[in-house]
Amino acid sequence: MSRKEEIIKLLSDNVLEMEEDEVIDLSKEYVELGYPVEEAITNGLIDGMNRAGVLYDEEEYFITDILLCSDAMYAGIDVMKPYMQDKAEESKKVKAVIGVVEGDTHDIGKNLVKIMMETAGFEMIDLGRDVTKEQFIETIKKENADLLCMSTLMTTTMSSMEEVIEELKKEGLRDGLKVMIGGGPISKRFADKIGADGYSANAVEAVKLANRLMGL
Repeated sequence: MSRKEEIIKLLSDNVLEMEEDEVIDLSKEYVELGYPVEEAITNGLIDGMNRAGVLYDEEEYFITDILLCSDAMYAGIDVMKPYMQDKAEESKKVKAVIGVVEGDTHDIGKNLVKIMMETAGFEMIDLGRDVTKEQFIETIKKENADLLCMSTLMTTTMSSMEEVIEELKKEGLRDGLKVMIGGGPISKRFADKIGADGYSANAVEAVKLANRLMGL
């Protein structure tokens, strides 16, 4: 194994193990050796974050672990960003609005989806929790968003999702926007029923779904 391959593997492992200082040192060594950073970001830093996401879904990691993993990943990205070849990629990012619907304050799942989607290169506009229909619509208009991600963990607030989608139609915003939903009580059947474009059961699947919906 070459030193380049070795560092990439170590970057993935250290993100997974939440070793931020190690990630910074390895990232500095990698750029000093003159290797192309895109490979280390994708196959090292992001790979480690994806592995952490799998452990979260298997309930071996908790949200605090995921946040520490993301800190380690972003620390490495900060070291490598100035060495990226194609800075134009930044302007091609898909813009997504994310939030927990009105009446629900459970945001751990939403936060994880946000982290994983940012890791995958999406520009995430986070409205937080207990988000009104008006807030969603206003932000989508203002930001000219490509994608809307809504979540809830309560059966009593599921109907809010349908109300947002109906409002998008009234405002003439629905055709140019993809809508994905998720959360404990949500199912594909419910997503189909209310006219959402897709449903994901967890953060890892959310990234796959978002990529598919946006044709990435």
